[in-house]
Amino acid sequence: FQNDDKCSVANSQVPLNPGDDGTSHGSGLTEQEPPERGNWTGRFDFLLSLLGYSVGLGNVWRFPYLCYNNGGGAFLIPFTIMLVIAGLPLMFMELSFGQYANLGPVAIYKKFCPLFRGLGYGMVIVSAIVMLYYNLIIAWTLFYMFASFNSVLPWQNCEEWSTEQCYSYEEAERCAARNETYFRRQCYTATEAALKNITHQAEQEVRRPPAEEYFLRRVLGLSAGIEETGEIRLPMAMCLLLAWIIVFLCLCKGVQSSGKVVYFTALFPYVVLVILFIRGVSLPGASTGILFYLTPDWHRLANAQVWGDAAVQIFFALSPAWGGLITLASYNKFTNNCYQDALIVAISNILTSFFAGLVIFSVIGFLAHELQVEVKNVVDQGAGLAFIVYPEVVARLPVSPLWSLLFFVMLLTLGLDSQFALMETVTTAILDRFPNLRDYKIWVVLIVAVFGYFGGLIFTTNSGMYWLQLVDKYAANWSVLLIAIVECILISWVYGANRFLRDIQDMIGQKSRLWMFFWTWMWKVITPAALLFILFFNWVEYAPVKYGDYQYPIWADAVGWAIGVFPVCIIIGMGV
Repeated sequence: FQNDDKCSVANSQVPLNPGDDGTSHGSGLTEQEPPERGNWTGRFDFLLSLLGYSVGLGNVWRFPYLCYNNGGGAFLIPFTIMLVIAGLPLMFMELSFGQYANLGPVAIYKKFCPLFRGLGYGMVIVSAIVMLYYNLIIAWTLFYMFASFNSVLPWQNCEEWSTEQCYSYEEAERCAARNETYFRRQCYTATEAALKNITHQAEQEVRRPPAEEYFLRRVLGLSAGIEETGEIRLPMAMCLLLAWIIVFLCLCKGVQSSGKVVYFTALFPYVVLVILFIRGVSLPGASTGILFYLTPDWHRLANAQVWGDAAVQIFFALSPAWGGLITLASYNKFTNNCYQDALIVAISNILTSFFAGLVIFSVIGFLAHELQVEVKNVVDQGAGLAFIVYPEVVARLPVSPLWSLLFFVMLLTLGLDSQFALMETVTTAILDRFPNLRDYKIWVVLIVAVFGYFGGLIFTTNSGMYWLQLVDKYAANWSVLLIAIVECILISWVYGANRFLRDIQDMIGQKSRLWMFFWTWMWKVITPAALLFILFFNWVEYAPVKYGDYQYPIWADAVGWAIGVFPVCIIIGMGV
């Protein structure tokens, strides 16, 4: 690594101080050099893009559930500790790495360490795979947004897409007001109920709210299993097409265009969260939900599961080792204070997660109050929270289409920011690998978008949800952790943490010895140890993927493992 023609960050650095003759003191920029990569047009372009990439759907639909499930307010302690020892160090390292070299993940490792050039390709492959199904979630939000432009929300009652088990609480309340029994979407008088033993059957019947049936049957058209592919669902395929058109239009000029869009997409979710919070806390039962969310259970801190969940959540929230952080930072000016940016985004991430929990649990408390059940019986995470529980809540509010529209526009903007970074990672990798294509950036983005659309069509079929769960389970899991561990060792031990910190000080100015000591030990010892803990925790807690009660066949698990192993095989193969 000491031999600059073999392995060095500085060797890949773009020209910083052009001489009077127009040449650079670094690598040299001549007329034969390929077109420039470009830069962010303003400091806040980068900061908001980074914030939007790091603050995504997981902050709204996963963190609140983890907090409730792992000791309430006490969960913030392990979450914050893991942020300091694992999340923040990796984010700071990758931002500094990308900014100093001024290159994306594929090109940076080619110059930094040719033996491990596959790390960059591994990062891009992970981002490309996630990009395919992440845009489908954006397509779901678009579908719900269009459905919200109705005077009555379509999931407010049981309609033609419902099964007999669909349980409309509005219909049930109307039946109860007439002293009748509601069973399988019909009202029965006391006499009819007694003759047919309806009352007992109604008590034993599985109750599926309209919002659940709407999502599973109308939106997904879910088949019995992954082996029953079915057909491409045209409405969802059109929404996916619209999602890719939006992404293409926002990224067609690279960071110059996306940097302006993020002023809306990164900040608008906070406006909506504040509005939803004000509305949520005014609802009956909201205080019960918030107390359920915040009440600390200190005994849970002695459980390794809690610390494992905190570590996994913060690692995947800040998204290091996906290539996105390196890509976004590579468009920075050399003197940008990336250390300050990392601190701002890391703190914003944890505060956003906490505040989103208040918003979500205030409305979940209201739903539990309405259904007269305990909060734990209605809480959910992931797609179940965003597309079943929350739609069920807004259907019960006055002016429900407005609240529905606001919520799904917020999900759309949260998702788009992350999708922008994933897409930018892939296109930047192509343009850095083939620099002469930079003059044709629009065509490169268009081709990637077209491939992304056709690659994502499998998720719009009747078995699409099964494929999404499978890919989500394996694509960005332990392979990303392995990439992060190798990256951390390469930079802190092989290249040298002290040497890397001197490079960083060339960009952001001199720092104290204590600052140097802190980050040296973080990168060399504490962060790799934390990453190994997360990796082993993932392996110990491993269970074959399932969706609800559905168990995947063995061949599907094999496909999942193949997807997960592929980036690692690329790294090993290119090294050989």
